[in-house]
Amino acid sequence: MNFTISIFGDFAKFRYGKMPKKSSIKENGKYPIYSGYRYVGYCDEYNTEANQLIIVARGVGGTGDVKLTREKCYLTNLSISAEIDSNVAIPQYLYYYFSMRNLRYLDSGSAQSQITISDLEKVRIPLPNIESQKKIVHCLSLTDNKISANESINNNLEQQAKAIFSNEFLTLETLPDGWKQASLIDIADYLNGLAMQKYRPTADETGIPVLKIKELRQGCCDDNSELCSPSIKSEYIIHDGDVIFSWSGSLIVDFWCGGICGLNQHLFKVTSNKYNKWFYYAWTKHHLDRFIAVAADKATTMGHIKRDELSKAEVLIPNEADYKRIETLLQPIFDLIITNRIENKKLAETRDALLPKLMSGELDVSNIEL
Repeated sequence: MNFTISIFGDFAKFRYGKMPKKSSIKENGKYPIYSGYRYVGYCDEYNTEANQLIIVARGVGGTGDVKLTREKCYLTNLSISAEIDSNVAIPQYLYYYFSMRNLRYLDSGSAQSQITISDLEKVRIPLPNIESQKKIVHCLSLTDNKISANESINNNLEQQAKAIFSNEFLTLETLPDGWKQASLIDIADYLNGLAMQKYRPTADETGIPVLKIKELRQGCCDDNSELCSPSIKSEYIIHDGDVIFSWSGSLIVDFWCGGICGLNQHLFKVTSNKYNKWFYYAWTKHHLDRFIAVAADKATTMGHIKRDELSKAEVLIPNEADYKRIETLLQPIFDLIITNRIENKKLAETRDALLPKLMSGELDVSNIEL
């Protein structure tokens, strides 16, 4: 496969996003407002098309990342959009190319992390012909489409679980016979992680990734994740399907499906010897919004909750028959969510292994029919 070195600015028109007027920002609306990092509300107009290439140009932790918009949106001033000449390149190909070689090296390194349009215009990119680009995108998008399908299924499953939980526990006018009131502390153990800087791997050990808030938020560890000794106590080693509760900074309750790792401080591993996972996960998740509000009220730089908040969080424990009945409704849903996430991790690993081989021409795509 032959490549031509092309200058980004020769085949792309760049435009800075802009902040919408505060009066136009809504909780619900026609078009999402997208910063490049996350969706931050809605408004009734858009400035960026679906499947458009964007570059995160400002902010902490993501400057230089390249993404594709999933839908029409209002792009804020933290990102730059790139309108691509379709005779030279296709946005999806560039997205995959930059997923291997992000643009973080363009960051000015000043106090305010930043990339400018002038920086982007000078970037040199090796491009195969359009037909080869389409074939490479086709190969990679088969995997990504399956990942997206699993994510959509999981979003639907989470809504189902939320509705079932609400119907079974939150709409009761009186406590049924045999049910009792308790707290989160009564139904589960909340194990705080270790200060992992004290547990680095020794010279003869192969370290395991450290699960911190960043990893929990993104759902996986990466090359920048810290490492710890695999010899830490077994209760601090996290496995797929474990329930993790980040109680400081960004408060999150989620199933971990990113492989074996070590539990860092500021995260709880939630387990129970009395009740099954569906029960303590659903109740901990139910109280998350209140915990977030409590943390926001803390007069500190990093909001958090204290353990005594767990003892204030009310739980309803059903009688044995109702517990088993509700379990048959919720446990299969959570099991499938975990299964889909683990499958997505494996699919992403397969895609990432193929990516450099397709991009370099090591794998021949000439015989692929579109």
